[in-house]
Amino acid sequence: MKKFLMSLLGLAAVMPSVAQDAPAKTTVQHPEWSRDAVIYEVNVRQFTPEGTFHAFLPHIERLRDLGVDILWFMPIHPISEEGRKGGLGSYYAVRDYKGVNPEFGSIDDFREVVKAAHDAGMKVIIDWVPNHSGCDNAWVKDYPDRYARNAEGKMFGPYDWTDVFKFDYSNPEMRVAMTDAMQYWLREADIDGFRCDVAGEVPVDFWNENRPALESVKKDIFMLAEAPNPELMEHAFDMDYNWPMKDLFSAIAATSGQYTFKGADGTVRSFPETHADAIYARLDEEATKYPGDSYQMNMITNHDLNSWEGTEFERLGNLQQAFAVLTYTLPGMPLIYTGQEVGLDRAFEFFVKDNPPAWGSKPEVSEFYKTLNNLKHNQKALRAGDGAAVERLVTASPDVIAFRRGNVMVVANLGAKEERLFKKSPKVKGMTDIFTGQAAVLPKTLPAGGYLVFAE
Repeated sequence: MKKFLMSLLGLAAVMPSVAQDAPAKTTVQHPEWSRDAVIYEVNVRQFTPEGTFHAFLPHIERLRDLGVDILWFMPIHPISEEGRKGGLGSYYAVRDYKGVNPEFGSIDDFREVVKAAHDAGMKVIIDWVPNHSGCDNAWVKDYPDRYARNAEGKMFGPYDWTDVFKFDYSNPEMRVAMTDAMQYWLREADIDGFRCDVAGEVPVDFWNENRPALESVKKDIFMLAEAPNPELMEHAFDMDYNWPMKDLFSAIAATSGQYTFKGADGTVRSFPETHADAIYARLDEEATKYPGDSYQMNMITNHDLNSWEGTEFERLGNLQQAFAVLTYTLPGMPLIYTGQEVGLDRAFEFFVKDNPPAWGSKPEVSEFYKTLNNLKHNQKALRAGDGAAVERLVTASPDVIAFRRGNVMVVANLGAKEERLFKKSPKVKGMTDIFTGQAAVLPKTLPAGGYLVFAE
């Protein structure tokens, strides 16, 4: 479902400021397995020609070998028919919170996937839609008091989401029912947590009550909020979306002449002039606003971006891989979306069945992500939450970003032309280029989109 996202580009585009004291540390006890994890978003409908859980099963071994740790499944529930968009509808118009979309298979099929993932050493979270349900969800008829009303006293969907009705979280019984439905999946399918759709539209106090209730069923769960909201990270969520960094990436790419995606009106979005060094301002902002030990999810694509805002190639152009490197090496956890690991360069249809990615194609792209996944797993400095701080290296151009995190050094040219890297080059003796396996050599310049990752 297309999201209406807040952009913090105005803040991100200024020069770095001196960080103030960070907020108090989160009370969330992150699962230890999440610290060096890579998360992968599974679009079941578009993953295989069949679009089923059973057809997905053989891919678990491939994803394990790629270095994936957490499988996030887009909503697996039955989709409402009333107000349905397209032939198959939006995954985010849930008809039954305790049911499984027959398009994908049965609950036993899903249980088989979860077990296979666990046997492969991976965790599984499912997409959860707590802000609204489909228009013909049984709750609409049986429990109408669970829904919000507009000025005319009618149920309604937020924004232009005409296939859903919004919930009323002032109703205590509604809160209990939502938590009960989430607990069901922990008990019945042994999942490991939830990605919560538009989590910022749901009251924070619900989430603060919800997490302990979920942990009473299963410990070491992982909670991902689709929202850039620091208050959600204080007591409820392990990680939220780094939407502002995503927008910052797009602005830098646009400044470098690489952003080409045309919206529904046929025009290319305009951005303020933004250079690579603005990333440091965003990091300062995160440090001042977020509780200590919070995670943020870094990405160059996901289901919303791919279907509604352009592929990573349309938004980032020849800077795409350089930005992918940053999603792994800046603080947080990196996301891989269905097809990203084989260089998928088209948008998936959202409401109908589409062709799957060409699995096995572009092995060089898969190897690129496998290398980054290995780096994430093997360098403690890159751990989410308690990893090393970003040590900025002074570059010769505002379009070049360079930093160290512990034993890892990153350099990337996010500009429009070849750039000189440093006026005074930092030492790289004893370091190795992770992509070549050779001793690190620091050139004087890098072409546009060029990047280096060295590690000890």
